[in-house]
Amino acid sequence: MEPFEELPSPLRRALTISGVYALVGVLWILGSDQLLLVFTRDVDAVAGLQTWKGWAFVLMTSCLFFGLTFRQFRRYQEVMEINRQQAEQILDLSQFRESIIDNASTWINVLDTDARVVVWNKAAEQISGYPREEIVGRDDLWEWLYPDDAYRQSIVERAQEILDHGLELEAFETCIRTREGGYRRLSWNSRRFFDGEGRVNGSIAIATDVTEQRAAERELQQRERQLANLMDNLPGMAYRSLFDEHWTMRFVSSGCRALTGYEPSDLLDNRTVSWAQLINPDDSARVTREVEDAIGLGEPFAVEYPIRRRDGTTIWVWEKGRGVDDSGRLALEGLILDINSRKHLEEELSELATHDALTGLLNRREMEVRLKEEVQRAERYGHSLAMLWIDLDHFKAVNDEHGHAAGDHVLRRLSEMLETSVRAVDRVARYGGEEFIVLLPERNRLEAWETAERLRERVCSQTIRVPGSGSVSLSISIGLAVFPEHGTSGEALCDAADRAMYRAKDAGRNRVCVAGE
Repeated sequence: MEPFEELPSPLRRALTISGVYALVGVLWILGSDQLLLVFTRDVDAVAGLQTWKGWAFVLMTSCLFFGLTFRQFRRYQEVMEINRQQAEQILDLSQFRESIIDNASTWINVLDTDARVVVWNKAAEQISGYPREEIVGRDDLWEWLYPDDAYRQSIVERAQEILDHGLELEAFETCIRTREGGYRRLSWNSRRFFDGEGRVNGSIAIATDVTEQRAAERELQQRERQLANLMDNLPGMAYRSLFDEHWTMRFVSSGCRALTGYEPSDLLDNRTVSWAQLINPDDSARVTREVEDAIGLGEPFAVEYPIRRRDGTTIWVWEKGRGVDDSGRLALEGLILDINSRKHLEEELSELATHDALTGLLNRREMEVRLKEEVQRAERYGHSLAMLWIDLDHFKAVNDEHGHAAGDHVLRRLSEMLETSVRAVDRVARYGGEEFIVLLPERNRLEAWETAERLRERVCSQTIRVPGSGSVSLSISIGLAVFPEHGTSGEALCDAADRAMYRAKDAGRNRVCVAGE
């Protein structure tokens, strides 16, 4: 039974039908003869019936054969209709697939196992310039696309590895020469494919034209290099930061190193230190307020403030920037410059404008400003204000005997003695030549007299050594005036103290005289 079941289905079915037919025939012949003998024993009748029996068998077998044949033909038609429908579906699917491949925006080509082109879509035509009529069936297109021998060999080896060893390429870039002689850069994805029985049937390659993309990337890289070079050569530090409590830096140029001593990465996102931590705490609120005010008016801001560098030193910086949007948050973009040298110069200029260059004391103009302020304060609060007008006795003789350099030295030493002998709130100025003024806020006549005597005694009790000229003994004459007793204005107070000083000189020098006495 098992060998019969192993036969192909059509043969097994044919043998089954033939066996059934033979069995029916044998049963008919044997059965019909026995049935005739039951009804009659007449030889002539039996012979006649035998003829009709044969015709009946023919008729019966014809009907049976017709039924079987009709059934088989109907089944055959059904199978053919199914095959036709499947063929149409396959054709439609094939045409649909070919339409997709042909109209795809990316380059698609298929190679058979001999590396001949069997599919070359429109995108491949447009990019390469070669029509499919010239390409399909060829295996030498590599010489057209890659004219350089060494480069072409490397590409062919890759293609052969796909067919022979199943290499799969992803984002593999090559540069092809088009039919017009130009060059395009393509990014390839490629792999082999198989037939229904698992045999390698060829390889399919999909390429994206990335020529413009790579050109844009190169241009962007060039611009980034130029921007980096520009940033590196900018004086100071370019930045972009969030306007939050930390001044969180999003971008910092390399100028950060020279400006702060920190690496740019230290400041980015407050990794090591925040910019807010570098700002002098006493100036933080002012800086924030000035930036907010400018942004509120829609204007750029410029602000100066001191920062603490990594080495602990403090420098002044000037920041100019503007407010920008950063994903819905307020950010700042700008430039921060080191203005420490300028600040020192400004301080020096301010010092020169308000202080005597030789002695470092307040100069005449600054003393007049301070005198006016002190008079206004004394008048407002009802305080007293005393003035000492001091003249160095016999200073001309010092210059004549020891020279002007020695005279300058004497003036500097006298200035030191005066400044170190009074309170921090008192003001000492060189009014001109060898004349000095001392302002004593909230000092009455007696207190001012005691201060003046202390100054006089200290000066006359010390000998000043003059380099290369021995030593010099000094004395001073002092005129004392008190507000408002001797004058209700700065000018009146100066005039009263000056006249008192001249009375002291006329009285023999080295003494204190009070105005009005």
